[in-house]
Amino acid sequence: MTLALIKGRRGALAGAVLLALGLVLPFVPGVYIVFAIDLVCFALAAVALDVLLGFTGLLSFGHALFWGGAGYVATLLIAHGVTSFPLAILAGVVYACLLSVVVGALSVRRSGIFFAMITLAIAEIQYFVVFQMSDLTGGENGLPVQTRGTFFGLPLENDVFYYYVALAALAIGVAFAVRVVTSPFGAVLAAMRENEVRAKSIGYDTDRFKLAAFVISGTLAGLAGALYTLGNRFAGTDGVDWHTSGAIVIMTILGGIGTIFGPIVGAALYQSLDFFVSKTAIGDKTNLVMGLIFALVILVARRGLVGEILHATFGKRAPLVEREEI
Repeated sequence: MTLALIKGRRGALAGAVLLALGLVLPFVPGVYIVFAIDLVCFALAAVALDVLLGFTGLLSFGHALFWGGAGYVATLLIAHGVTSFPLAILAGVVYACLLSVVVGALSVRRSGIFFAMITLAIAEIQYFVVFQMSDLTGGENGLPVQTRGTFFGLPLENDVFYYYVALAALAIGVAFAVRVVTSPFGAVLAAMRENEVRAKSIGYDTDRFKLAAFVISGTLAGLAGALYTLGNRFAGTDGVDWHTSGAIVIMTILGGIGTIFGPIVGAALYQSLDFFVSKTAIGDKTNLVMGLIFALVILVARRGLVGEILHATFGKRAPLVEREEI
């Protein structure tokens, strides 16, 4: 059996180019630094979903569960006097990890639309809990904080400094995702995606592998959500709403599922459209414009933007790849 691996010089080059673009993004004319922070955080969330969707074949409509939940946990700690930014982020990540274990255990025995609907339903439960516990979460008004805390003694109030902290988290998250999908573990995920019955027949406990992939994906999404909420100094119900889950799915598909780097491009395109179109004369029709562009991409680039480019360049389904026997 062969497995498409995202590694080698092409993968390193793609990562280096995206990192270079990220380093100069705050200095691009017309780019607001908070927009850049949001873009980086959503890029990490899209990469997290791609680990699950692109390499396991499981479509989750509930990643706002981890994104928003971790964000609330981190923000609550800061709001109640915790000044350590790493501790607040870690608490959010741990919450997302534990929650993904529970949700994954309940959902991975299903596939297709059934899996998607289970994740969506559980995410909506969290939404209503957050909405009803207004004394703790602020309800529909959200939970603002005045500070982001300190990063090993350094204050994070400077937006540019915070952006580079978030960018470093994205780089580490992408490197981790690449390591996961290029490992023997990733090879099993790919085998399951292509033919789960065959993977079971040769002795793999596919539910355990799917659960592990789900936990990895949910934990990375939680890291992204915690960074996002503290970056904006605000945790709101939109973070746990199904629209956020849908946006992350769209970003992943726009860039190209199963590419790791593609969802970063998809997140950049989605966030740019949402931000810049809203400031034009047709700003009140932003959702219509974004919907039309998404439909156009699906019609003419069914592999996603990066997926189509790489398919045209290398003529392979999986991008940035070399094949290795396992």
